[in-house]
Amino acid sequence: MIEWSKQAARQLDQAYDYIALSNSESIAKQVISQIIKSVERLAAFPMSGKVGRVSGTRELVIPDTPFVVVYTKQKNQIVILAIYHGAQQWPDAF
Repeated sequence: MIEWSKQAARQLDQAYDYIALSNSESIAKQVISQIIKSVERLAAFPMSGKVGRVSGTRELVIPDTPFVVVYTKQKNQIVILAIYHGAQQWPDAF
């Protein structure tokens, strides 16, 4: 099961808004769809992301986008903690 944190859901919405304004809604939909499809694959392959920069996390690089999804595996659940653009500064903790 995959759970999105409030922060991650908000960041996904913000990414859509930014891409729609700076490019187009069509491109924004494509990018968000790519992020969601990649995250959904974590249900079957939870260890597919690399070890995260923040202790206890993993990072999934989203193909063909500048985005990285930060998540943690808790028993039988994947928790999406955040979505960052590769150029953003990373926090020390989530």
